[in-house]
Amino acid sequence: MSATIPGPDGQPRCRWCEAAPEFFDYHDREWGFPVGDDRRLFEKICLEGFQSGLSWRTILAKRENFRAVFHGFDFERIAKYTERDVERLLSDAGIIRHRGKIEATINNARRACEMVEREGSLAAFFWRHEPDPAKLPEPQTASTSPESVALSKALKKRGWKFVGPTTAYAFMQAMGLINDHVAGCVVRKQVERARKGFTRP
Repeated sequence: MSATIPGPDGQPRCRWCEAAPEFFDYHDREWGFPVGDDRRLFEKICLEGFQSGLSWRTILAKRENFRAVFHGFDFERIAKYTERDVERLLSDAGIIRHRGKIEATINNARRACEMVEREGSLAAFFWRHEPDPAKLPEPQTASTSPESVALSKALKKRGWKFVGPTTAYAFMQAMGLINDHVAGCVVRKQVERARKGFTRP
């Protein structure tokens, strides 16, 4: 079976795009492009936590709702949420109403504030876990890696929740710490150029 499928323009894309029409835009514009913005990094690691046990299509469909109710994933603001906010979020049908994941997001926001104080930025911490591209497996053949295990352990040690190795690996794929577009995907070279031009924090 080919690792690619034709996109809307006839150019090859990673096969996972065929799962939903909206995946093409996400794949072409976001997935794998390097991110150094703390708020976007925090948003993604939280949404990966919400995805646990669910499909990314479900999360992507609700992403704008998540952004609205979590104040744009401003972690300094989320860190000040109270039980009243937890109840507000649990009553909002626009997101995943899972108490553990909601409370984990608030907890992680507080841990993120601590991390910025210690590390200077979330980006500085996360990008220290960028793997050596020469040691990566073939694209999309793994769901964890030694680096994602190390990142998960480092986050848990700092008190983060819902950040297992698989969640950490999906985060690394999406935020450009690795280029996991398959060979032949039209976006792979674009991501590689973006990674080469990206200034590590």
